[in-house]
Amino acid sequence: MLQNLHTHSRFCDGADELEDIVLEAINQGFDTIGFSSHSFTPFDESYCMTDAAGYFDKIEELRADYRGRITILCGLEQDYFSASPSFDLDYVIGSVHYIKCKREYIPIDESSDILIDAANRYFKGDIYSLCEEYYKLVGKVADKTNCDIIGHFDLISKFCETAPDLIDFNNERIIKAEEEAIESLIPYGVPFEVNTGAIARGLRTSPYPSQRCLEKIARMGGSVILTSDCHSKEKLSFGFDEARDLIIWCGFRGECFYRDGGFQVCAY
Repeated sequence: MLQNLHTHSRFCDGADELEDIVLEAINQGFDTIGFSSHSFTPFDESYCMTDAAGYFDKIEELRADYRGRITILCGLEQDYFSASPSFDLDYVIGSVHYIKCKREYIPIDESSDILIDAANRYFKGDIYSLCEEYYKLVGKVADKTNCDIIGHFDLISKFCETAPDLIDFNNERIIKAEEEAIESLIPYGVPFEVNTGAIARGLRTSPYPSQRCLEKIARMGGSVILTSDCHSKEKLSFGFDEARDLIIWCGFRGECFYRDGGFQVCAY
């Protein structure tokens, strides 16, 4: 079974048309492909979807055209600070891309310089206080977005390899913040995605979440779903084999797949 429910097209910040992604998914042997355009964020329209009606109409058209060849799902990557969607979806990925400081929305995955500047202006230079604020939001993302999947749990670690001096992710404050967020999310029973997107972009050598976080999720009885967060069709299954090896190593006995209108854990 081969699925990917975290994909981006030209309806937001992806490179490809929806149909081109469908054709590539068929070529790679996928049985299911899910589209998850970024929800509208009025304070930052640089990457989000602005034509929701066109998005849904095109997905319905593709479902009809490719019925019997591949299952096509209509999803959304719902940002913590976006308004709730007013339309029917097959699933929602709940993600935190910003922290809010006074009236400013700070993107946490755009550059290390932005994080340093925000820490200096709003947290008295304490980057760990900024990280703690991020994880507080992540711990509430399932409740806030009513999501079906937790998106890139530790996205704030995006630059941990390209800018290793920025944040020490072995700092006890980071570990505590991660653990508290995981403990807040586990009761919702929502799978955490294992996301290979940063590997595909050459920013990391391991997926989100970190091995430490995955081991904590496994110990607490949580579940995972494998995605690539691809922004180009060639990356649809990027790093899946290695990521699955990590999932198994961390103690999971299976992963979630979308089947029969919902998510099910399928054993390895």
